[in-house]
Amino acid sequence: MAMKWQGVMPAITTGFKEDLSIDHEFVARHVNWLVDNGCTGIVTPGSLGEGNTLTFEERSSLWATVVKAVGDRVPVVAAISALSTAEAVEQAKTAASQGCEGLMVLPPYVYKGDWREMKYHVAACFQATKLSCMLYNNPVAYGTDFLPEHIQELANEFENFQSVKESSTDVRRVTAIKALVGNRLDLFVGVDDAIVEAIPVGAVGWVAGLVSAFPKESVDLFNYASQGEMEKAIKLYNWFLPLLRLDTVPKFVQLIKLVQEAVGMGNPRVRPPRLEIIGAELEQTNAIIQEALANRPVL
Repeated sequence: MAMKWQGVMPAITTGFKEDLSIDHEFVARHVNWLVDNGCTGIVTPGSLGEGNTLTFEERSSLWATVVKAVGDRVPVVAAISALSTAEAVEQAKTAASQGCEGLMVLPPYVYKGDWREMKYHVAACFQATKLSCMLYNNPVAYGTDFLPEHIQELANEFENFQSVKESSTDVRRVTAIKALVGNRLDLFVGVDDAIVEAIPVGAVGWVAGLVSAFPKESVDLFNYASQGEMEKAIKLYNWFLPLLRLDTVPKFVQLIKLVQEAVGMGNPRVRPPRLEIIGAELEQTNAIIQEALANRPVL
């Protein structure tokens, strides 16, 4: 399958059993439900998938589960994130051996290097396999920022670098990157509450979070905005925004898993140091979810 970077690609949560081991049966059912509702790829295990709590072996088994579950329906994109460049390279090679069609390459956790060091890291990941690669830029979460001129430099040097997940929260980055590289790269938005603003200026995809609970609404929203049906898009967006904003705060994993539980597709279990939400915070979140469900649009 040729990797095509477009549409709504969920950065899925990782479902856990009571003992906090991966619930592979649920993961398989979840990803097929997402694809049934129009998603164009599956990304795992990123930040939302609690990738930094998974062992190397768990990552590998997760990729195998998702690849087997979706078959040739959509590509599986492996999120590559590690403390060391050596481990990131091994993750990339393992993802390729498990049948993934693409890589989403993150900067290294913890160490906030300069451009020379970040370029070395992502270049090593790009060169580790022949898979098509997406660069994940999230200066808010990771403390390093791949500027448009950095992205242009990488695009000029690495043919299999083909997409960017832009999560700076600034939709002007989409136009700034396109001004330098034109259509050389497929640009995705990686924050849920900026997608409608970014599509008219050149975004062709969405690595989404709340899609794990509301796939049809997410796909319809993306399609309305992409097809210029802005009245429909804004109406759906206004309903969706209180939920989409749950994707933009530190406890986004716990919050999105609560939404999944509310729609009957998952449970709130997370791995420490994350803990399940309790008390007033839980009450406030449930109020947002119930308000949304009570006014859920008929699509």
